[in-house]
Amino acid sequence: MIMKTIIKSVGIDENIQINFRKGVMTMKHDIKLQDLERELGLNFSNKELFKIAITHSSYANQKKKVEFNERLEFLGDSVLQLIISEYLYTHFAEKPEGYLTKMRSLIVCENSLHDMANSWNLGVYMNMSKGEELTGGRNRISILADCVEAIIAAIYLDKGIEYSKAFILNNFKATIEKATRNEIILDYKTKLQEILQQNGEVDICYELVKFEGPPHKRKFFVDLLINNCVKGSGQGYSKKEAEQNAAKEVMESGEAMHE
Repeated sequence: MIMKTIIKSVGIDENIQINFRKGVMTMKHDIKLQDLERELGLNFSNKELFKIAITHSSYANQKKKVEFNERLEFLGDSVLQLIISEYLYTHFAEKPEGYLTKMRSLIVCENSLHDMANSWNLGVYMNMSKGEELTGGRNRISILADCVEAIIAAIYLDKGIEYSKAFILNNFKATIEKATRNEIILDYKTKLQEILQQNGEVDICYELVKFEGPPHKRKFFVDLLINNCVKGSGQGYSKKEAEQNAAKEVMESGEAMHE
């Protein structure tokens, strides 16, 4: 606001004002990139690759000639699968193909990538449209998981396979350990149901409590009832997401073990 007032008071030409604002925005984006690089312990030679990796399609749709991260996501998925596959093949020589496939699917699944994104605080750094942000884009599992894959691709293109391997194995060490202990859950609703019904039938109900916001950015609030008692709650920008979050809350609180 102060900067706008200064520009108006000195009578700066409109084109100069536009270029000035663009310069300020570019500076903000560059600072954001530098902060994330430090967070991840990286130093990109090609900064543009990194910028594309954290740019969602919604942001690019509002700008001219701005690339977004979907192509990088495609490549990053393959790089991640290759590195994890090689690691599992090497370190679990006595295990059959079925075991290795299951472990890999847990390590590279959307939930695992989402947890990784949260550990990097990735949602704060992403470029996305205001509309996407208002509908929960900075916390959306799929968007954050895809961005992790895009960053991996950017690292691969900028630094090569050996650097990418070291980065992935260092960052996914805890995820790999959780997978070997079977502690990664792909579907919280299904897993919760399996646990609760081990000793017989249990009444499990997800009840929509309320929703907020207009249709294009509606947020849903759900209670999870077990035998007619509320045991957890969840929220999300779809009923499915809210139900998964409610089941996750119950799983993590240990309530499921007491039924």
